[in-house]
Amino acid sequence: MTTETTVGQPAAEPAGAVTDEQLIAMLVDRARGDGLKLTGEGGLLQQLAKRVLESALEGEITDHVGYDKHDSAGRGSGNTRNGSRTKTVLTDVGPVEVRVPRDAAGTFEPQIVRKRQRRLSGVDDMVLSLSAKGLTHGEIAAHLAEVYGAEVSKQTISTITDKVLEGMAEWQNRPLDSGRSLEIVANHLVAGWCCHRRMS
Repeated sequence: MTTETTVGQPAAEPAGAVTDEQLIAMLVDRARGDGLKLTGEGGLLQQLAKRVLESALEGEITDHVGYDKHDSAGRGSGNTRNGSRTKTVLTDVGPVEVRVPRDAAGTFEPQIVRKRQRRLSGVDDMVLSLSAKGLTHGEIAAHLAEVYGAEVSKQTISTITDKVLEGMAEWQNRPLDSGRSLEIVANHLVAGWCCHRRMS
């Protein structure tokens, strides 16, 4: 069976399929009906973030051990699932508690929420943005507590900004290939020569 699609037109949705917009509308309507807030602690966005993260982690452990949860194929496979541990990560929608699966051999290295990771990248970006705008570490901590209900210490904020500054210093001090070095020197000399001619 072949399905033909006209160029420029999306393929028809399979019968019973739900579009992203319909799914979002259903979720928001259900949340309102249940008296659930959209944002904030325990809100719809936090619950969605939790489910998405946990589903992704479940996919990662399945790939790692080679079988689905409760699948008999895992018996005697050498490495099995070994429950989970909970951890709280700070996300763009506030703190989210997730269950991170484990394996018996201790070789599972999750990528979505890495071991010892406490913040997802969007939070680091926000801290850097607020720091670049001149807010002190204390003001940034107060902002995160007020807007997201997340307690982030001044030390954590300092660590985030320090890591970025270290990365920038490494980039600035990286070795350049010889062609690029000559180009930089040539540009500097030409700029100096032009400046000198204007002054004469």
